[in-house]
Amino acid sequence: MQCLLIVLLVMQEIINPIPKSILASELHQGLKVRNTHYGENEIYIFKDQQAPQVLLEIGRLRELTFRAAGGGTGKSVDLDDFDTGSNAYRQLLVWNPKEQEIVGAYRFMVCSEAQTDQAGPLLSTRHLFHYSPEFIQNILPKTIELGRSFIQPLFQVASGSRKGLFSLDNLWDGLGALCVLYPHHTYFFGKVTMYTDYPKTARDLLLNFMAYYFPDPNSWVLPKKPLADYIPDPLIQQQWHMLSYKDGHAKLSKDLRAMGTHIPPLINAYMSLSSSMRMFGTALNPEFGGVEETGILVHTPDIYDSKKQRHIQSFTLQ
Repeated sequence: MQCLLIVLLVMQEIINPIPKSILASELHQGLKVRNTHYGENEIYIFKDQQAPQVLLEIGRLRELTFRAAGGGTGKSVDLDDFDTGSNAYRQLLVWNPKEQEIVGAYRFMVCSEAQTDQAGPLLSTRHLFHYSPEFIQNILPKTIELGRSFIQPLFQVASGSRKGLFSLDNLWDGLGALCVLYPHHTYFFGKVTMYTDYPKTARDLLLNFMAYYFPDPNSWVLPKKPLADYIPDPLIQQQWHMLSYKDGHAKLSKDLRAMGTHIPPLINAYMSLSSSMRMFGTALNPEFGGVEETGILVHTPDIYDSKKQRHIQSFTLQ
């Protein structure tokens, strides 16, 4: 209780929303990439100085969304050095023009464009994960790093509103556009989050499932501070030895429901993209509310054909 009180005392008040008219004025046609497949929304890509007030609103919505889930920075906005300045990431957002609201967003870095130092590219995941020399030399130059993904509360399925029906699908349309815009960058690298209220037994089951079906045999990426209370357990993984991924996934979903929970939507969506996805282990992130971050890598040519048709092949350069 004392620790909780301390956390509450240092939480800053989140800033007020940026007026919708200002957001709409910054999101001009020059920044628009595509329309979404469903929901009549729009995808925009920009850097900090191209739409500074939109970026501020993204920071506000990130903090609002992540705090509600049990994470967050505790600051008035969730923006850092990777959002602004000479090494700034690009922002990819889904915009609802009818409501004049940001549905959700990612930030991303084309790793071949990132600034470097003696340890390699300056990426946002570097404080949590150790990159092997092979990964730095052979994989990162062909990689787009993704981060800070969110769907704001008004557009989440859990809100009970029809607005949330296609929100995650719309974000995937944005990632599909990246595959076309950067055809020589054939990997998506990032992390998925499990929050502090996710049951430990369920977490252990889910992490073992991912380690079993999506291994990293080359140890390309390792967490710098692995979870102290988790190690892969062959006895747990034995239950999937004779099961296809589809059947194993169905069993996992059933077992998690019996525990009163489910597979987190973003993790489930990534696992449904490709059978060759790699899971890089899980690190504790004390700077973000003590959440647990699992590294993943998706090889985009291996994305299932149905997903390619829906999100990648539906987009053409103008």
